Amino acid sequence: MKFFIDSADLSEIKEAEAMGVLDGVTTNPSLCAKVGVRDFEGHVAKICEMVAGDVSAEVVSTTYAEMLEEGRRLATIADNVVVKIPLIKDGIKAIKTFSEEGIRTNCTLCFSSTQALIAAKAGATYISPFLGRLDDISHDGLALIEDIVTIYTNYSFQTEVLAASIRHPMHVVECARMGADVATMPLSVMEGLLKHPLTDSGLEKFLADWDKLQASLK
Repeated sequence: MKFFIDSADLSEIKEAEAMGVLDGVTTNPSLCAKVGVRDFEGHVAKICEMVAGDVSAEVVSTTYAEMLEEGRRLATIADNVVVKIPLIKDGIKAIKTFSEEGIRTNCTLCFSSTQALIAAKAGATYISPFLGRLDDISHDGLALIEDIVTIYTNYSFQTEVLAASIRHPMHVVECARMGADVATMPLSVMEGLLKHPLTDSGLEKFLADWDKLQASLK
């Protein structure tokens, strides 16, 4: 499974990269607004310089022609840019065109298996089902991940399942169990994957025993 960080914060991306487990970055307009991005394309360029993996940069256009214009411009920023497109009819049309042009895409805001099937048939590089947002309204987000993985496997679609809207470490574990290709998550969740109370208590005991041994040798 590939790990992406879901952030536009350069310091968070740098920290995730330093951990040595980062495979890419996803951004969206909300994340950019959160850190006060003014020059979006310049900001994407900075992120692309920081990481070697794919960087999803989202269009804000909602019509086919405008998405093509904006997406083509974003794709020229760096070789590792993936153009993020909303899962609407004009978005699917744009994904089909981008696929024919060799521009990689991340189809975002997916909330159903039917949407994921359409996106794969259009040639999306990634599909981003938002499992946490489904959980928020009492729907089973993980069941959607499982369904999409099964459907894509059944028909050998090349579209990668990028589990998004991840809220906690168990979301990551379950997505990995189901065979999702990618999990994109906040830095806090990525760091949470490391945590276990027995690791902390075990290390504390090891160090205490070492200090006791050193004291006995004086």
